[in-house]
Amino acid sequence: MEANQLQKILMELRFTAGLSEGDQQKLAAISRLKEFPAGGTLFTEGSEHKDLYVIRSGRVEICMTIPARGCLPVLTLEAGDLVGWSTVLQQGEMTATVGAIEDTEVIAINAEELRALCEADHDIGYQIMQRIAKSLSQRLVACRLQVLDMYGEHPGQTHHAQKGAAE
Repeated sequence: MEANQLQKILMELRFTAGLSEGDQQKLAAISRLKEFPAGGTLFTEGSEHKDLYVIRSGRVEICMTIPARGCLPVLTLEAGDLVGWSTVLQQGEMTATVGAIEDTEVIAINAEELRALCEADHDIGYQIMQRIAKSLSQRLVACRLQVLDMYGEHPGQTHHAQKGAAE
């Protein structure tokens, strides 16, 4: 796929929308379109990975390995979301396994080239890192809500009532 087509796609995605045309051209030059069938694996926990993915279409599920319980789903992501952000920060091994729940198309951005671009052009670097931080912030909130749902109070039950029952 040529860079002009990739640039048009990048303009439509939540993660890259609003970047200048020049910045989108720079990203398109280090990107490629990649497809994963439903049931396919984008990457596995513990593996080295070279790309940051921005989901164009489809849905993926992030799973983490829990001893004696296997690989458990922790979050579902969809169009516009990021996958594989830790590779941009040179975190080493991937911390989760990501699988396609349905046919999924992503923009794969080479993380090494993205880091070099951000270092060479601090303006785009600031924009990209700000967007990664926003994405991570949203993911953290989603995880907190899951924890509250799992361990939180149930309808009609208050913290005070729980405390009183244990005493």
